[in-house]
Amino acid sequence: MSEHAENGSQDSQDSQESQGAPGAAGTPEVPDEDVVELATKIFDLARRGETETLAAYVDAGVPANLTNDRGDTLVMLAAYHGHAEAVTALLARGAEADRANDRGQTPLAGAVFKGEEAVIRALLAGGADPNAGTPSAVDTARMFAKADLLELFGAK
Repeated sequence: MSEHAENGSQDSQDSQESQGAPGAAGTPEVPDEDVVELATKIFDLARRGETETLAAYVDAGVPANLTNDRGDTLVMLAAYHGHAEAVTALLARGAEADRANDRGQTPLAGAVFKGEEAVIRALLAGGADPNAGTPSAVDTARMFAKADLLELFGAK
């Protein structure tokens, strides 16, 4: 399991490239540069676990389920980078715990892959389903022989 875009500039570059030419028949317009810059900043806040600033943006109207061009949500990025407090803040603001990215990966499976116990517990407290996604958190725990997590998930 990997984070597809390692930095914000890659997110915005990929997003712009995937949008097509402005006004081309059947393709959406390229987003405004200021919007792309803001989204890039917010994705970076999630990666760095800057909870207070991230929460302030969501409180000001940024969608809690904002996704990048690969379908990674703010929760996914915060979870994958080990930021339980940011995950908790996003979930409290309406972010979906089980929202899978374009590859079918969920934040919980990512946290299991990375061995982020505090994030795993935050996601479970926020309603994450260990059986959601492909591979699921249960499947991931099995792959890495994490018996303690399988027990936590109620799986055998």
